[in-house]
This record gives sequence, structure tokens and C-alpha cells, in this order.
Amino acid sequence: MSTTYGNNLKLTIYGGSHDEKIGMTLSGMPRGEKIDMEMLTAFMKRRAPGQNAYSTKRKESDIPVFVSGVEDCMTNGQTIEAVIYNENQRSGDYSSLYDIPRPSHADFAARMKYGDKVDLRGGGHFSGRLTAPLCIAGGICLQFLSRRGVQVASHIYSIYDIYDIPFDPIHPENNFDILRSNDFPVIDSNIGVMMREKIEEARLDLDSVGGVIETAAVGLEPGLGEHMFSGVEGRIASVVFGVPAVKGIEFGLGFGSSGLYGSQNNDPFYTDGKRIYTSTNNCGGILGGMTDGMPVIFRTAIKPTPSIGKEQNSVSMSRMENVRLKIGGRHDPCIVPRAVPVMEAAAALALTDIMLDD
Repeated sequence: MSTTYGNNLKLTIYGGSHDEKIGMTLSGMPRGEKIDMEMLTAFMKRRAPGQNAYSTKRKESDIPVFVSGVEDCMTNGQTIEAVIYNENQRSGDYSSLYDIPRPSHADFAARMKYGDKVDLRGGGHFSGRLTAPLCIAGGICLQFLSRRGVQVASHIYSIYDIYDIPFDPIHPENNFDILRSNDFPVIDSNIGVMMREKIEEARLDLDSVGGVIETAAVGLEPGLGEHMFSGVEGRIASVVFGVPAVKGIEFGLGFGSSGLYGSQNNDPFYTDGKRIYTSTNNCGGILGGMTDGMPVIFRTAIKPTPSIGKEQNSVSMSRMENVRLKIGGRHDPCIVPRAVPVMEAAAALALTDIMLDD
């Protein structure tokens, strides 16, 4: 399976949702980088399951245990390896999946590719559980970036048809402190109440909802990245699409720019005599695959959790018959809130990899 990302950093994620442990290796991180373990643990907790009423009831502490590459909370230049021990698996909830695939899950495609030996307990290696080791690597990268004046933050841009206030495209950092202090990561707390009500409505109806996450990075120097296949958009998107629930990404105005005239979409340049800026940021801080010094802003579409309590149509693969399926187990009625730190981790990983370019 293709589970490695990066040019300068090399991140490999391993394990399955119901294995004894899951983990990651990260090579290429410079020696002498301090890791604040308390800060990393707090970051991991934001993604961990079982924290509130709108997430799965599966309880996992998600505390990373470092096996190598870190001495006295400092990177030593060797490959970093960290593991998370799974503590609350209930594999029996998934015994029927080898015959009856869940709609919109990887079950069917994985069986077709890997055969009946593939591990589908809790989704196996295709589960969102594997975003936990991604957050270990991303959490380390967030600290690496912060020491270099780069800040990354995300918020829930929408849940179903309810929208938060978008980031200011010129100064998104104005809302970073608000987001860090909110348990439910939105800019407008009143909108957050409405979003939680929508999630609860879906849960009570044995259904689920999706949404959009908006991410911003500030403090990046102009000229980072490359053109064509090594562009900033592509390198960020490559990590983001490694997250199972992601179905779309757009930078700046994204698809909205297709409905504008060039005179409306272009970002005019100006200078204060010391540095060059743009008066708007429709491009999302990226031109020709390279940073232009303005905030990098992107939005990610997260599909509704496919595991729902409603009966659905599926197929018995052994009998080749149409059947009805009712999914058991413990599932999020909305994965979006827990995916917010995952998007921060993905952005931080990609941006750190880019900053390490020669």
C-alpha cells in the first residue's frame, strides 16, 4: 500500500484501526528541533475520539509513544518513530463486512484489490483512525513552523448548509486566538450552536452530515515551492487527500474564481516601500505553484460519515444477492470537528516539507 508522503520529509503511516498499535515514521526532520510534548498531547486530544456528544463513543487516549529519533524532547537527526496503542477496539462489530460492503466505505474496492485477506476491522488501514499518527507528524511540524514565524489554523467553515464567518483573506490570524480558545472551532459561536444542533438532528435521525474546513497559514516568505508538479497546491493536496473523508479542495476563491472577470479575480500589487503585497488574496497566497507572501488559504470538503444507523442497500458478495444492511459499531454523526486539527497537521507537514527545499 502507498503510505509514504514527502520530498524532504518522509512520512510513513502504518497499522490498522483495530490492530494493537498504529504508528508513523518521519525522516528528514533536522536535528536539534525541540518537541513540546505537552503541546503535542493537547493537539492530539483535539482529534481523539470520545471527547464530546458529536463524536464516536470509542475512547482512545491517543498518547504518542516515541520509539526513536527523539532524545530529551529533542530530535536527534535520526528517523522519528512514534506509536499509539489502541485501547478500545470492538472488532466483532465489523464481522459482516467481508461479505456485505458498507456503502461509500473502502470495503468493496479494498476487497477487489487485496482479496479476502484484507483487514476491514474498523475500516482497517482505510480508517480515519490513521489520521492520529498523521497528527503526530503534523504536530511536530506545527512546532517547527511556529519557531520560524509561520502559524497555521483551521476552523469549521460549514456543516451541511450552515456557514461560519470565513477567514479574512488578508489577515486570517486575527481569528486564530478565538479558534484556539473554542472547544468547537468556529469564529462565530452562535453559528457553532446551530451547527451542533444540525449534527444532533442527524444523529437522532440515525444519519450523518458533512461540511467544509477552512485552513490558513500566515508568515510564509514569497517564493517557496515550485511550478508544475512540485507546486504548493499539489503538495498540500497530496496530504489532504490522504485523509479518508476528503472529497475536494480549493485554494483562495477556488471554483468561485471561474465565475469572475479577470479584472475581478486578479490581485493587484502594491508596496509600502519595503515589501510587495497584494490588496486582495483571491489566489490564496499561491501563484504559479509558489507562495507570494500572502496567507495561504484553502478549504477542504469532508463527506458525511458513511457509517449510519439507517438501513441501506448493499450486496452479499458470497451469494451475489441484493441485501439490506444495518451498520453497527460506534461512529461520528459528523467527522468535521475532529478533522479540523487533521487539516492543520496536513498543511503543516506539506509546508515544512516545502520549507526544507534546497
